[in-house]
Amino acid sequence: MAIWLVATAFSPRPIAYSLLKEDFMAEEKVDNPEGGEVKEEKQGSKKLIIIIAIAAVIAIAGGFFTYTKLIAKGKDGGHKKEEVKKTALIPLDPFVVNLAEQGRFLKVTMQLELSDETHQAMATEKVPQFRDAIITLISSKSAEALSSPEGKIQLKDELLLRLNQAAGKDIFKNIYFTEFVMQ
Repeated sequence: MAIWLVATAFSPRPIAYSLLKEDFMAEEKVDNPEGGEVKEEKQGSKKLIIIIAIAAVIAIAGGFFTYTKLIAKGKDGGHKKEEVKKTALIPLDPFVVNLAEQGRFLKVTMQLELSDETHQAMATEKVPQFRDAIITLISSKSAEALSSPEGKIQLKDELLLRLNQAAGKDIFKNIYFTEFVMQ
C-alpha cells in the first residue's frame, strides 16, 4: 500500500487518475477452472478510504506542527527575551569644515552612538582623535558627493570605520547627524 502511494506520488499521472482507473477496474473477470467465469471485486474502495485517512492524518500533523512552530511563537513574541545592552550617545561640538572645492564649506553637528555604555569613558578621553579623523575625512569630500542621501550614508559608513579605527576597537554603533548645512 505504502509503495503504491509513493509510486503514484512520483508518477507523471495524477493520483486521482490512478484512483479513478482503479475504481473502474474494480470488477475483473477471472476464468474459473470449472469452465465458467466468476467476477472478483478488488478492494478499491477500501484502498481509497485508507488513502483518505492517511492524507487526513498527514494534514492534521502538518497543521499541528505549523501551529506550534509559527503561530504559538507569535503570541509570546516569537523569541525569548534577550538581554538588551544599554547604549549611550556622545554629542560632539559642531564642525565647520572647508570642503575639497574652493569656497564651499560644511557645518555639521553629530552624535556618536556607542555599542555599549561601558565604552563611554574611553570614548570621551579620545574625543580629540575622533574630531581629527572627522575633519580629515570631511575636508576631502566634495559638495556634490555629500549633497545626495546616498552620499550622507556613505559618509556615515566611512566615519564609523575611521572612528572605530581611531578607538582601536568597534565601540561605535551609529552616527547621527543633528545638523548638516552646506554652503
